[in-house]
Amino acid sequence: MEIKYYLTEEDYLHFNLFHIKNSKTTSRALNMQRFLTPIFFLILSYILSAFLDEPFIGLFIIFFILSILWIIFYPKYFYSLIIRQVKKMIKEGRNDGLLGDHHMIMTEEEIVDSTANSETKVTWSGIEMFKEDDDYFYLYNSSVSAYILPKRALNDVEEIKNFIQSKKENVPKG
Repeated sequence: MEIKYYLTEEDYLHFNLFHIKNSKTTSRALNMQRFLTPIFFLILSYILSAFLDEPFIGLFIIFFILSILWIIFYPKYFYSLIIRQVKKMIKEGRNDGLLGDHHMIMTEEEIVDSTANSETKVTWSGIEMFKEDDDYFYLYNSSVSAYILPKRALNDVEEIKNFIQSKKENVPKG
């Protein structure tokens, strides 16, 4: 099976967001930051009322409102921060093997991904996970990197999906 596609910066950003949103480690970190910070805000209202000789209830209401806003809006901020960091990393160096034209060949034994100046090969046993969303297939070759296969480049999405699943019956699906 042979697939030619063009991987854009937007595709790579989409993968990073997908990965972050589906990572147990990141999810735990996000939830800790999302919910522990408001607890700190509420404790701070008590401390400030004691030191500033202000009524506790007034400070508590202000910090309670800040806490609710934090809980609601922090995930959006967190994900936008991830996108900014990934964009900075992309701009730091050459990304010839990552972005641009790709030529992928999937055989019974392996996947070969070629770009203008690189070629990677992995056997099907080297694919740790197969995941997908509405627009992409992700063939994880490690816990943090994957072959990103845009569905827009595929003539028959179901055929490719069935082929990949038949090769990796033991790969966890996400």
